Amino acid sequence: MPSMIDHVVSRVLALQVGMLACRERLAADTDSEALHDLRTTLRRLRSLLRPLRGLPGVEQLEEAAGALGTLTTPLRDREVLAAQLVGRGHVRAGERRQEGRARTFAGVASSAQLTRVLAILDAFPLFLRAADREGLMQGMRRRIDKRLEKQWRKLAKALDDPAHDRHRLRLLIKRVRYGDEAYPQLEHAGKKLQRLLKKAQGDLGDWHDRVQWLLQVREHSDLAGCKVAWEHELHAAEGRSDLTLEALQKALARR
Repeated sequence: MPSMIDHVVSRVLALQVGMLACRERLAADTDSEALHDLRTTLRRLRSLLRPLRGLPGVEQLEEAAGALGTLTTPLRDREVLAAQLVGRGHVRAGERRQEGRARTFAGVASSAQLTRVLAILDAFPLFLRAADREGLMQGMRRRIDKRLEKQWRKLAKALDDPAHDRHRLRLLIKRVRYGDEAYPQLEHAGKKLQRLLKKAQGDLGDWHDRVQWLLQVREHSDLAGCKVAWEHELHAAEGRSDLTLEALQKALARR
């Protein structure tokens, strides 16, 4: 079995390659999923880093990744809304939100935020190897395991709260799901639980989108035609997420 440091270095290199590919896709505006894929790669990187806090280079890379996330979040939100509008037949409203997409994507590709993430990523394996030589990686597997387990306990506690906050649950579910994906050898979740986490994230994502879109209806008159449909979909998503969260709560109690 590869050592924990070998696993982390391997994941870092794979994520770096993925991010470089996303940068080229964004620069050339090859497809509509490039920004989404960049953000997914970024989330996977942050999930890999979170349990490594305290090691050389981790804080700098986390800060750089956070800055890139801040840059891309509103761009991705606008992209998702545009696709939703076009899909509902509000083509002009959707197209307005996609105007200048090539320029926006190129701006992300050449941004200081992405450039900084890639620069730190390039040196990060060297930081890890140096930390290993200095003995800083001793007991790393156990430390990562404990930190991930703490995330699971946070999620279980939040689910047990009758007045749970869907926004917070959505973030906690993402955190444990991507953390489990980053360190599969620790076996924190079986396949059934992984599927349940994915469904819960999807249900809460649908709910979150409608909440955000309905907030924008007040400020953008071209969204008014979607208001009633989004309200119905919001209630439906609440119902679905309640059932999924109940199933997840029971699954975590058996874990």
